[in-house]
Amino acid sequence: MLSVDEALEMVLAGIERLTIESIPIQEARGRVLAGDVTSAQDLPPFDNSAMDGYAVIAANIQQPPVTLTIVEDIPAGKAPQKTLQSGQAARIMTGAPLPPGADSIVPVELTGVDRHSDIAPDVVEIFQAVERGAYVRPVGEDIQQGEIVLSAGHLLRPADIGVLAGLGYSSVEVVRRPRVGILSTGDELLLPDQPLTPGKIRDMNTFTITALVEEYGGEPVPLGIARDTEQSVRDHLNRAIEESCDLILSSAGVSVGAFDVVKTVLEEMGAVNFWKVNMRPGKPLTHGYVNGIPFLGLPGNPVSSMVSFEVFARPVIRKMLGLDWGMQTRTVRVGETLRSDGRMTFARVKLVEEAGDLVAYTTGTQSSGAISSMVKADGLLIIPAGVTEIKPGDRLAVRPFFFDA
Repeated sequence: MLSVDEALEMVLAGIERLTIESIPIQEARGRVLAGDVTSAQDLPPFDNSAMDGYAVIAANIQQPPVTLTIVEDIPAGKAPQKTLQSGQAARIMTGAPLPPGADSIVPVELTGVDRHSDIAPDVVEIFQAVERGAYVRPVGEDIQQGEIVLSAGHLLRPADIGVLAGLGYSSVEVVRRPRVGILSTGDELLLPDQPLTPGKIRDMNTFTITALVEEYGGEPVPLGIARDTEQSVRDHLNRAIEESCDLILSSAGVSVGAFDVVKTVLEEMGAVNFWKVNMRPGKPLTHGYVNGIPFLGLPGNPVSSMVSFEVFARPVIRKMLGLDWGMQTRTVRVGETLRSDGRMTFARVKLVEEAGDLVAYTTGTQSSGAISSMVKADGLLIIPAGVTEIKPGDRLAVRPFFFDA
């Protein structure tokens, strides 16, 4: 049976970064930048005032109080019309350009003028000296022309959208989001709004996997619920081909039961690379291709499905986006005795801070069907293969759920 590392290497072997598309910056939050963004201008593009106040020549006000003549009123958005001479000042608002000749700003609070006046006074009395350059935001202080502002592979955040707008970008080139077909299988499955009847359960995997695909940057393509017949599975997989999916995620139907038909259809429509991995939960995991499309058959139990997604599908989506696909972990102290069967185990744990240390405790039952163990969890504690007992105080790696995608 393949180890987790061996299986992951096979899964990722044929995965490449997807193509590039141009989108409006309003739609770019959370997308992956396809190329470097280099500024074609300085930001700010001109010297401007950081305060409401008065533009002055600093040398004129070093022995306050000083009275200066007001020669211009400069609101934000207006270009100065006059050059400041010795003994003169200009009323100026935050963000407005400095007039030629001025080198400093005196905030209105340091003057004898009512800051709420609609009309600029004829003179202003300055009560406190300021240094040359005070309260001035010089040209290029934030970003200089030719500077690489954002690098390829960057996951765009709200501040990044703002800087793109400030630099004059109305659109940006990003990596195309992977279209991920999501298929649940099983005669027992019902939709959430359908009443339970004997032998039936509601489909959770479609909804958890859809949310995970969205969280990690993919575009979910719902394929519905396939019943436990080869023809139903075949029809749903053909839909994934028609929808131009980049990845297909199926849950259930990949074990060894009499009604587990997904692997049979997969062999017919493409290829099967493996169908078991030495991990817990998630042993019955299938990898292959459907008409050239990468396929991951996740286990049917909700926890196994989510853990298998985290270990295998998440890296595939991130590699398609050109992102680092490695599992982010941190080392924590284990707070209780844990036992494993020797497979690499991903235990659902709560993370509690104790005496400045992060301590992991299980969320109770570790049954692969108990989704409550994931609801209560802060992360997955990774028990290495070959380890059967963990004692309180031992230190292990954990994959926290609160890491960025």
